[in-house]
Amino acid sequence: MKRTRLRGIVLLSALVMPVMTGSAGGAPVKGEIRIAAIVSQDAAPYQEALDGFKAFLEAQGVHAQVDVQALHGDGAAAAAALQRARQDRAVLVLALGSLAAQSAVREVRDIPIVAGLVLNAEDMAKAPNAAAVVLEFPVETELRFLKRFLPGQHNVGVLFNPAENQARIDAAARAAGALGLNLYARKVESPKDLPNALESLNTRADVLWGVADQIVLNSQTARHILLFSMRNQIPFVGLSATWVKAGALYALDRDYGDIGVQCGEVALKILQGAAPSSIAPVVPRKVVYSVNLKTARLLKLDIQPPVLQAAQAVIE
Repeated sequence: MKRTRLRGIVLLSALVMPVMTGSAGGAPVKGEIRIAAIVSQDAAPYQEALDGFKAFLEAQGVHAQVDVQALHGDGAAAAAALQRARQDRAVLVLALGSLAAQSAVREVRDIPIVAGLVLNAEDMAKAPNAAAVVLEFPVETELRFLKRFLPGQHNVGVLFNPAENQARIDAAARAAGALGLNLYARKVESPKDLPNALESLNTRADVLWGVADQIVLNSQTARHILLFSMRNQIPFVGLSATWVKAGALYALDRDYGDIGVQCGEVALKILQGAAPSSIAPVVPRKVVYSVNLKTARLLKLDIQPPVLQAAQAVIE
Protein backbone atom coordinates (compact mmCIF):
# COMPACT_ATOMS: atom_id res chain seq x y z
CA MET A 1 0.00 0.00 0.00
CA LYS A 2 1.29 3.43 -0.93
CA ARG A 3 0.56 6.55 1.09
CA THR A 4 1.64 10.09 0.23
CA ARG A 5 2.08 12.74 2.91
CA LEU A 6 2.35 16.40 2.05
CA ARG A 7 4.99 18.20 4.09
CA GLY A 8 6.80 21.50 4.23
CA ILE A 9 9.21 23.05 1.79
CA VAL A 10 12.92 23.13 2.52
CA LEU A 11 14.18 26.65 2.01
CA LEU A 12 17.85 27.03 1.11
CA SER A 13 18.66 30.26 2.87
CA ALA A 14 21.97 30.62 1.08
CA LEU A 15 20.14 30.83 -2.24
CA VAL A 16 17.29 33.10 -1.22
CA MET A 17 17.18 36.45 -2.97
CA PRO A 18 15.46 39.47 -1.49
CA VAL A 19 12.07 40.09 -3.06
CA MET A 20 12.22 43.16 -5.25
CA THR A 21 9.75 45.99 -5.05
CA GLY A 22 9.17 48.86 -7.38
CA SER A 23 10.73 51.31 -4.96
CA ALA A 24 13.72 49.19 -3.94
CA GLY A 25 14.62 47.71 -7.33
CA GLY A 26 14.17 50.76 -9.53
CA ALA A 27 11.57 53.13 -10.92
CA PRO A 28 7.93 52.02 -10.59
CA VAL A 29 6.35 50.49 -13.70
CA LYS A 30 3.54 52.88 -14.67
CA GLY A 31 0.33 52.15 -16.54
CA GLU A 32 -1.00 48.86 -17.84
CA ILE A 33 1.39 46.72 -19.85
CA ARG A 34 0.96 43.62 -22.02
CA ILE A 35 3.01 40.48 -21.54
CA ALA A 36 2.88 37.53 -23.92
CA ALA A 37 3.24 34.20 -22.12
CA ILE A 38 3.88 31.03 -24.10
CA VAL A 39 4.01 27.73 -22.25
CA SER A 40 5.28 24.47 -23.71
CA GLN A 41 2.29 22.52 -22.44
CA ASP A 42 -0.82 22.92 -20.36
CA ALA A 43 0.42 21.03 -17.28
CA ALA A 44 0.40 21.72 -13.55
CA PRO A 45 4.03 22.94 -13.14
CA TYR A 46 3.53 25.50 -15.91
CA GLN A 47 0.28 26.75 -14.42
CA GLU A 48 1.87 27.01 -10.96
CA ALA A 49 4.76 29.01 -12.40
CA LEU A 50 2.39 31.24 -14.34
CA ASP A 51 0.29 31.87 -11.22
CA GLY A 52 3.43 32.74 -9.22
CA PHE A 53 4.57 35.14 -11.94
CA LYS A 54 1.24 36.97 -12.08
CA ALA A 55 0.88 37.13 -8.29
CA PHE A 56 4.35 38.61 -7.87
CA LEU A 57 3.81 41.37 -10.43
CA GLU A 58 0.42 42.19 -8.95
CA ALA A 59 1.95 42.41 -5.46
CA GLN A 60 4.51 44.88 -6.81
CA GLY A 61 1.78 47.11 -8.24
CA VAL A 62 2.55 46.19 -11.84
CA HIS A 63 -0.66 46.21 -13.89
CA ALA A 64 -0.05 43.58 -16.53
CA GLN A 65 -2.35 41.89 -19.00
CA VAL A 66 -0.81 38.46 -19.53
CA ASP A 67 -1.91 36.74 -22.73
CA VAL A 68 -1.24 32.99 -22.49
CA GLN A 69 -0.73 30.49 -25.31
CA ALA A 70 -0.07 26.78 -24.66
CA LEU A 71 1.95 25.18 -27.46
CA HIS A 72 1.46 21.41 -26.94
CA GLY A 73 4.51 20.71 -29.11
CA ASP A 74 3.35 22.99 -31.91
CA GLY A 75 6.15 25.26 -33.12
CA ALA A 76 3.78 27.01 -35.53
CA ALA A 77 1.59 28.01 -32.58
CA ALA A 78 4.63 29.61 -30.97
CA ALA A 79 5.41 31.64 -34.09
CA ALA A 80 1.80 32.80 -34.33
CA ALA A 81 1.67 33.74 -30.64
CA LEU A 82 4.88 35.73 -30.90
CA GLN A 83 3.63 37.52 -34.00
CA ARG A 84 0.50 38.51 -32.07
CA ALA A 85 2.74 39.74 -29.24
CA ARG A 86 4.36 42.21 -31.63
CA GLN A 87 0.99 43.34 -32.99
CA ASP A 88 -0.35 43.81 -29.46
CA ARG A 89 2.80 45.72 -28.46
CA ALA A 90 3.77 43.34 -25.70
CA VAL A 91 6.67 44.75 -23.70
CA LEU A 92 7.93 41.32 -22.54
CA VAL A 93 7.68 37.64 -23.45
CA LEU A 94 7.49 35.01 -20.70
CA ALA A 95 8.48 31.62 -22.16
CA LEU A 96 7.94 28.61 -19.88
CA GLY A 97 9.53 25.32 -20.93
CA SER A 98 12.25 24.42 -23.40
CA LEU A 99 10.05 24.45 -26.52
CA ALA A 100 8.63 27.85 -25.62
CA ALA A 101 12.04 29.29 -24.76
CA GLN A 102 13.72 27.97 -27.91
CA SER A 103 10.86 29.28 -30.05
CA ALA A 104 11.03 32.68 -28.38
CA VAL A 105 14.76 33.22 -28.86
CA ARG A 106 14.46 32.03 -32.47
CA GLU A 107 11.50 34.25 -33.37
CA VAL A 108 11.98 37.36 -31.23
CA ARG A 109 14.86 39.80 -31.26
CA ASP A 110 13.12 43.08 -30.41
CA ILE A 111 11.23 42.16 -27.20
CA PRO A 112 12.84 41.12 -23.89
CA ILE A 113 12.37 37.44 -23.01
CA VAL A 114 12.21 35.81 -19.59
CA ALA A 115 12.67 32.05 -20.02
CA GLY A 116 11.62 29.79 -17.16
CA LEU A 117 11.33 26.03 -16.58
CA VAL A 118 14.33 25.40 -18.83
CA LEU A 119 16.91 22.83 -17.73
CA ASN A 120 19.85 25.19 -18.13
CA ALA A 121 20.67 28.53 -19.71
CA GLU A 122 22.63 27.29 -22.72
CA ASP A 123 19.85 28.03 -25.22
CA MET A 124 19.60 31.57 -23.87
CA ALA A 125 23.31 32.36 -23.77
CA LYS A 126 23.51 33.73 -27.32
CA ALA A 127 20.30 35.77 -27.13
CA PRO A 128 21.07 39.27 -25.79
CA ASN A 129 17.36 39.94 -25.22
CA ALA A 130 16.84 36.88 -22.97
CA ALA A 131 17.28 36.10 -19.27
CA ALA A 132 16.69 32.67 -17.74
CA VAL A 133 15.34 31.07 -14.58
CA VAL A 134 16.59 27.49 -14.82
CA LEU A 135 15.45 24.17 -13.33
CA GLU A 136 18.93 22.80 -12.73
CA PHE A 137 20.09 22.94 -9.13
CA PRO A 138 23.73 23.83 -8.46
CA VAL A 139 25.78 20.66 -7.96
CA GLU A 140 26.65 21.84 -4.44
CA THR A 141 22.95 21.80 -3.55
CA GLU A 142 22.47 18.26 -4.85
CA LEU A 143 25.55 16.91 -3.09
CA ARG A 144 24.68 18.60 0.21
CA PHE A 145 21.28 16.92 0.12
CA LEU A 146 22.98 13.61 -0.66
CA LYS A 147 25.06 14.01 2.50
CA ARG A 148 21.94 14.86 4.45
CA PHE A 149 20.09 11.76 3.26
CA LEU A 150 23.07 9.38 3.40
CA PRO A 151 25.56 10.80 5.92
CA GLY A 152 27.58 7.58 6.05
CA GLN A 153 28.06 7.26 2.29
CA HIS A 154 31.14 8.97 0.89
CA ASN A 155 31.68 7.31 -2.48
CA VAL A 156 29.38 8.77 -5.14
CA GLY A 157 29.06 7.15 -8.54
CA VAL A 158 27.66 9.04 -11.53
CA LEU A 159 27.15 8.15 -15.19
CA PHE A 160 27.23 10.90 -17.80
CA ASN A 161 27.51 11.67 -21.46
CA PRO A 162 30.50 14.05 -21.82
CA ALA A 163 28.96 15.80 -24.81
CA GLU A 164 26.08 16.91 -22.59
CA ASN A 165 27.40 17.03 -19.04
CA GLN A 166 31.20 17.32 -18.91
CA ALA A 167 31.14 20.82 -17.41
CA ARG A 168 28.61 19.79 -14.76
CA ILE A 169 30.62 16.74 -13.78
CA ASP A 170 33.81 18.81 -13.56
CA ALA A 171 31.99 21.20 -11.21
CA ALA A 172 30.67 18.24 -9.21
CA ALA A 173 34.17 16.82 -8.80
CA ARG A 174 35.33 20.11 -7.28
CA ALA A 175 32.28 20.38 -5.02
CA ALA A 176 32.57 16.74 -3.90
CA GLY A 177 36.14 17.24 -2.72
CA ALA A 178 35.13 20.25 -0.64
CA LEU A 179 32.32 18.22 0.96
CA GLY A 180 34.49 15.22 1.79
CA LEU A 181 32.96 13.04 -0.92
CA ASN A 182 34.69 10.90 -3.54
CA LEU A 183 33.19 11.19 -7.01
CA TYR A 184 33.53 8.26 -9.40
CA ALA A 185 32.37 9.50 -12.79
CA ARG A 186 31.95 7.10 -15.71
CA LYS A 187 31.48 8.25 -19.29
CA VAL A 188 28.56 6.83 -21.29
CA GLU A 189 28.77 8.02 -24.88
CA SER A 190 26.14 5.62 -26.24
CA PRO A 191 23.57 3.22 -24.72
CA LYS A 192 25.86 0.24 -25.31
CA ASP A 193 28.36 1.74 -22.83
CA LEU A 194 25.86 1.69 -19.97
CA PRO A 195 26.17 -1.92 -18.68
CA ASN A 196 29.97 -1.82 -18.36
CA ALA A 197 29.91 1.67 -16.85
CA LEU A 198 27.43 0.53 -14.21
CA GLU A 199 29.38 -2.62 -13.36
CA SER A 200 32.57 -0.59 -12.94
CA LEU A 201 30.86 1.25 -10.08
CA ASN A 202 29.71 -1.90 -8.28
CA THR A 203 32.70 -2.11 -5.94
CA ARG A 204 33.39 1.63 -5.73
CA ALA A 205 30.13 3.52 -5.27
CA ASP A 206 28.07 3.71 -2.08
CA VAL A 207 25.38 5.68 -3.90
CA LEU A 208 24.51 6.33 -7.56
CA TRP A 209 23.70 9.98 -8.26
CA GLY A 210 21.47 10.68 -11.24
CA VAL A 211 22.04 13.77 -13.36
CA ALA A 212 19.78 14.82 -16.21
CA ASP A 213 21.30 13.22 -19.28
CA GLN A 214 19.51 12.17 -22.47
CA ILE A 215 21.82 9.21 -23.09
CA VAL A 216 22.07 7.86 -19.53
CA LEU A 217 18.67 8.47 -17.95
CA ASN A 218 15.63 7.88 -20.10
CA SER A 219 12.67 5.52 -20.35
CA GLN A 220 14.82 2.84 -22.00
CA THR A 221 17.57 2.85 -19.33
CA ALA A 222 15.43 3.32 -16.20
CA ARG A 223 14.71 -0.37 -15.56
CA HIS A 224 18.37 -1.35 -16.00
CA ILE A 225 19.61 1.31 -13.59
CA LEU A 226 16.98 0.61 -10.93
CA LEU A 227 17.64 -3.14 -11.10
CA PHE A 228 21.36 -2.47 -10.69
CA SER A 229 20.58 -0.34 -7.63
CA MET A 230 18.49 -3.03 -5.96
CA ARG A 231 20.68 -5.97 -6.93
CA ASN A 232 23.85 -4.35 -5.62
CA GLN A 233 22.31 -2.53 -2.63
CA ILE A 234 23.46 0.84 -4.01
CA PRO A 235 20.79 3.55 -3.56
CA PHE A 236 19.93 5.56 -6.66
CA VAL A 237 19.17 9.30 -6.43
CA GLY A 238 16.53 10.03 -9.05
CA LEU A 239 15.62 13.10 -11.08
CA SER A 240 11.99 13.54 -10.06
CA ALA A 241 9.07 12.11 -8.10
CA THR A 242 8.40 9.80 -11.06
CA TRP A 243 11.78 8.14 -10.52
CA VAL A 244 11.04 7.83 -6.80
CA LYS A 245 7.76 6.07 -7.51
CA ALA A 246 9.69 3.68 -9.79
CA GLY A 247 12.21 2.82 -7.04
CA ALA A 248 14.78 5.59 -6.63
CA LEU A 249 15.52 6.33 -2.97
CA TYR A 250 14.73 10.04 -3.24
CA ALA A 251 14.73 12.92 -5.69
CA LEU A 252 14.86 16.67 -5.42
CA ASP A 253 12.19 18.76 -7.09
CA ARG A 254 11.25 22.39 -7.44
CA ASP A 255 8.62 24.70 -6.02
CA TYR A 256 7.18 25.75 -9.39
CA GLY A 257 5.13 28.56 -7.91
CA ASP A 258 8.29 30.10 -6.50
CA ILE A 259 10.07 29.65 -9.84
CA GLY A 260 7.23 31.75 -11.26
CA VAL A 261 7.95 34.37 -8.61
CA GLN A 262 11.62 34.31 -9.61
CA CYS A 263 10.56 34.85 -13.24
CA GLY A 264 8.53 37.81 -12.01
CA GLU A 265 11.53 39.23 -10.19
CA VAL A 266 13.63 39.00 -13.36
CA ALA A 267 10.81 40.53 -15.40
CA LEU A 268 10.53 43.44 -12.97
CA LYS A 269 14.24 44.16 -13.30
CA ILE A 270 13.85 44.30 -17.07
CA LEU A 271 10.71 46.46 -16.90
CA GLN A 272 12.65 48.85 -14.67
CA GLY A 273 15.38 49.19 -17.28
CA ALA A 274 17.89 46.36 -16.80
CA ALA A 275 19.27 44.72 -19.93
CA PRO A 276 18.33 41.00 -20.05
CA SER A 277 21.93 40.12 -20.91
CA SER A 278 23.09 41.73 -17.65
CA ILE A 279 21.01 39.32 -15.54
CA ALA A 280 22.83 36.11 -14.65
CA PRO A 281 20.86 32.83 -14.90
CA VAL A 282 18.75 32.32 -11.78
CA VAL A 283 18.66 28.90 -10.08
CA PRO A 284 15.78 27.52 -7.96
CA ARG A 285 16.03 28.79 -4.41
CA LYS A 286 13.54 26.36 -2.86
CA VAL A 287 13.91 22.60 -2.81
CA VAL A 288 11.19 20.04 -2.26
CA TYR A 289 11.81 16.32 -2.33
CA SER A 290 10.11 12.94 -2.24
CA VAL A 291 11.31 9.75 -0.55
CA ASN A 292 10.62 6.06 -1.20
CA LEU A 293 10.57 4.35 2.21
CA LYS A 294 9.95 0.95 0.61
CA THR A 295 13.24 1.31 -1.26
CA ALA A 296 14.97 2.43 1.94
CA ARG A 297 13.80 -0.72 3.72
CA LEU A 298 14.88 -2.98 0.85
CA LEU A 299 18.33 -1.36 0.90
CA LYS A 300 18.46 -1.52 4.72
CA LEU A 301 18.83 2.24 5.03
CA ASP A 302 17.59 4.41 7.89
CA ILE A 303 16.29 7.82 6.84
CA GLN A 304 16.39 10.24 9.76
CA PRO A 305 12.97 11.44 11.02
CA PRO A 306 13.66 15.17 10.37
CA VAL A 307 14.41 14.35 6.72
CA LEU A 308 11.16 12.41 6.37
CA GLN A 309 9.14 15.09 8.15
CA ALA A 310 10.32 17.76 5.71
CA ALA A 311 9.54 15.67 2.61
CA GLN A 312 6.90 16.79 0.17
CA ALA A 313 5.86 13.17 -0.35
CA VAL A 314 6.75 9.86 1.27
CA ILE A 315 6.01 6.60 -0.54
CA GLU A 316 5.61 3.69 1.84
